Amino acid sequence: MRRVLYAITALVFLFSVTTASAAEYKKMTIRAATANPEGSLHTTAINKFKEIIEKESGGQITVQTFYGGSMGDEQSNVRQLRSQEIHLAVLAVGNLTPFASQANIFYLPYMFPKIDSAYQLLGHDDFTAKVADKVVEQSGTRPLSWLIGGYRHITNSKHPIAKIDDLQGLKIRVPPVAVQLEAFKSWGVEPHPLAWSETFNALQQGVIDGQENPHTVNRDQKFWEVQKHITELHYMLWVGPMLVSEAWYAKLDADTKALVDKAAKEAAQHEWKWAAEQDAVAKQQCIDKGMEVTELTDEPVWQEKARTVWPQFEEQVGGKAMIDEAVSLMN
Repeated sequence: MRRVLYAITALVFLFSVTTASAAEYKKMTIRAATANPEGSLHTTAINKFKEIIEKESGGQITVQTFYGGSMGDEQSNVRQLRSQEIHLAVLAVGNLTPFASQANIFYLPYMFPKIDSAYQLLGHDDFTAKVADKVVEQSGTRPLSWLIGGYRHITNSKHPIAKIDDLQGLKIRVPPVAVQLEAFKSWGVEPHPLAWSETFNALQQGVIDGQENPHTVNRDQKFWEVQKHITELHYMLWVGPMLVSEAWYAKLDADTKALVDKAAKEAAQHEWKWAAEQDAVAKQQCIDKGMEVTELTDEPVWQEKARTVWPQFEEQVGGKAMIDEAVSLMN
């Protein structure tokens, strides 16, 4: 019996040593950046990533964070990933597309008419891996997971928008991004591309009548001071990658790479829940400040018209087959 106990003890010790060894990580620092401030969805994801990495590596791997644009704007962050000046960044997908047109697959108008569609596609490992490989090829950066913010709703100072006819004649500020501009043109209006830094003053002075952004942005920018009406529109969802330097990522040992992958995916799941809660809170805060919310009575018309622009961007996103696959995975 004593021999059996010795044998069992030896096996337990051997297993413990092997497990500990498997869980040991080389000491290193991951530099993570975003142009956005503490409290944003961007930092919420990075903070969760940091928590997981540092806890599960036993402090061997630390995450050094650079927030609020201390490393430059979002496109600068992409360049810094390519040069390995930083290792991880969180940004809007629109600021990745100049380097990797494939990322436009998540930016097509009405790609995600329902939030559950986004959860389904962005959580589909095979499809997102295919997109990631193409993004790597085009940009030298790799998305490990995808974050979700709110839908870009229309606000304006003139009147409620309940149907597409109500949009006509309004001057709406739209970011100077081809996909978004084309969507508004499909609805029969000429969008007004304007720098974000100029938007509030332009609304205040009546140069433009409205703009489109998630409830959280409308709240944070205090748009209730210059806007009265919110129309809930589901043409475009804020989506952004947890993006890493491919040159750095490719050199990681298997255990560290697996931990980084796990942390990025769990951070995204955490952010999805957080963003949904914040969107609801922000909407109510806008209402409390006097903004009025209108629901569309004819949104299928908006969707049908907006999706007519998809063929213009097929070549950028891997062809019609890639779009068809994305849509089929959500049905």
